Amino acid sequence: MAVTTSNAELTRPLCWQDNGSANHECRETMTSAVARRTIEGMAEHTSTPKHVAVVGAGMVGLSTAWFLQEHGVSVTVLDREGVAAGSSWGNAGWLTPGITTPLPEPAVLKYGVRAVLSPSSPVYVPPTANPRLVSFLTRFARNSTARRWERAMQALVPINRRSLAAFDVLGENGVAAPTHEAKSFLAAYRTADERTTLLEEIEQIHRAGQGIEFDVLDGDEARGVEPSLSDEVGAAIRLHDQRFINPGEYVHALADSVSARGGVIRSGVTVDDIVDRGSKVEVDGASYDAVVLATGAWLGNLARRFGVRTLVQAGRGYSFSIPIEHVPSGPVYFPAQRVACTPLGDRLRVAGMMEFRAPDAPLDARRIGAISEAAKPLLRGADLDARQDEWVGARPCTPDGLPLVGATRSPRVYAAGGHGMWGITLGPATGQLLAEQMVTGRVPAELAAFNPLR
Repeated sequence: MAVTTSNAELTRPLCWQDNGSANHECRETMTSAVARRTIEGMAEHTSTPKHVAVVGAGMVGLSTAWFLQEHGVSVTVLDREGVAAGSSWGNAGWLTPGITTPLPEPAVLKYGVRAVLSPSSPVYVPPTANPRLVSFLTRFARNSTARRWERAMQALVPINRRSLAAFDVLGENGVAAPTHEAKSFLAAYRTADERTTLLEEIEQIHRAGQGIEFDVLDGDEARGVEPSLSDEVGAAIRLHDQRFINPGEYVHALADSVSARGGVIRSGVTVDDIVDRGSKVEVDGASYDAVVLATGAWLGNLARRFGVRTLVQAGRGYSFSIPIEHVPSGPVYFPAQRVACTPLGDRLRVAGMMEFRAPDAPLDARRIGAISEAAKPLLRGADLDARQDEWVGARPCTPDGLPLVGATRSPRVYAAGGHGMWGITLGPATGQLLAEQMVTGRVPAELAAFNPLR
């Protein structure tokens, strides 16, 4: 389920093939190059940074700032708009490590060119000749194979295991916003045949080393658990031990905690350049010991000059809220339609779409309409015409479905982004692990596969 001149160039072996594969000698060369860069970075790590700038006030950036404070580091957070102004506000708010999987997957290839060009498709690519987008999509497609999905899934398992515990640390130490236990978390389908795809994926998740408990339900059993499902639903899977949050509320509470602990948060600051002075970095005219780039879909704008060559493409998601007669007690997911629903107070947030487009493009009302039409026959007592809070946000996607977390070519500049759909779920664990790396100079095992210079 998607419920996805630098040292890097200088060390890229000539034996690398166009199809993305490499022979044994090539893999050894690449491994040695990455190890050498890591050792060199550690050698330059002579002391714990005392003052760090974090560019980006979303879940990932603020989590990193908070956990740096746990190590006694002073932080200044800069954002071009404000707290939770990007993809952190209007997303579904799921905390679902059990199904946090790589976005490039074999199912994506089944849509075909005609489907992804349709405005109503849940995975939409506007007709374009943009070479950067074409390059991203080509690499994304190369990674949408069963073998590469399994390899990426294995890389995500260690950080997935830490994700909920990181939220607990925040909650026990001053972040005054709750995480809600998903008393019911249902993936609902019209038919049992549709359900087969997720059951197979759960089996693949298990093989990768990640456990998740679930029940297989028929339509009546699903409606017994969640009366908001219509009679169109004929099959379901109930997932256990997952959570959800109101993402905007939570990220603002996280920002309040960072501020209460002495951190500075500055909104309306556009950072166009980072200057590495050798022992310090200059950000927006001020000097810091280090900087963290947590700018979401805009990560490449600043990180590229520090050797981060992996493309980060905006995969835009849409959402809105509606009134419903019976507010579900937990998230409801319609995988065939790729529509995610989350209870927020007395309304239901309905979210969906993966639109590969420029992050700053205006909201496309056709996407909202497509989500509404897809959800309407599957929900009982929902007024899809009484929509509020229509929103679009740019999720930062990488071609291999893995985030970019760690030191760049400069040991004073760190990347933290590229989580795709899972920045909310993995944000606190990312911040916790990256803060550890920054103050110790050692790369946690959970971050090894996320090297920004890969």
